[in-house]
Amino acid sequence: MRNFITIFVSSVAIVAAASTAVAGEKVLEFKLVTKPMDVKVIEAANVEGQSVVAGKFFGVAVFNDGRIGVKEFVHSGDMLKGSGSYYGYSTYTFEEGSITARYTGAVKDGKSHGEYTILSGTGAYANATGTGTIDSAPNPFKGVNLLNIKLDVKTPGS
Repeated sequence: MRNFITIFVSSVAIVAAASTAVAGEKVLEFKLVTKPMDVKVIEAANVEGQSVVAGKFFGVAVFNDGRIGVKEFVHSGDMLKGSGSYYGYSTYTFEEGSITARYTGAVKDGKSHGEYTILSGTGAYANATGTGTIDSAPNPFKGVNLLNIKLDVKTPGS
C-alpha cells in the first residue's frame, strides 16, 4: 500500500509539473486599425453635446514583423463633447487562434486609454486569461481609428 501511495503522489507531481511546463505567458503588441461597420449615435435630449454610441466595428491588427490578425467587436460609449467612457467586447483572430476580451476605457482631450480583461481563447490561446491595454495613436487617416494594443496572454497547461 505504501508503494501505491508513493507512486500515486509521484504521478500527481509529474502531471502537475508537466501542466506547469506547458502553461505560458505571451505578450502580443501591435497596431490596430478599426472601422465602424454598423454604428448608431443617439443625441441626448436637452443635454448639449451628449451622445450615446453603440455599434459593430471591424479591425486589422498589424505586428512589427508583418503578421496580421483581424478583430470583430461591439462597442458602446457615453460621450459629452467628445470625452467620456466606453466599453466593449472584442474577438481577435490570429493564425494560431483567437482571443476574446472585454475592454473599458475613456476618451479625454482627444486621447483614448483603455484596459482589456481576456475572457477566453481558442487554438494556441485556448482557455486564455490575462489583461492588456488599448491606447490611441497619432492617426493620419480619416474615417478609421489607429490604436496601440498590448495583450498579456496567459494560457493554462493542458
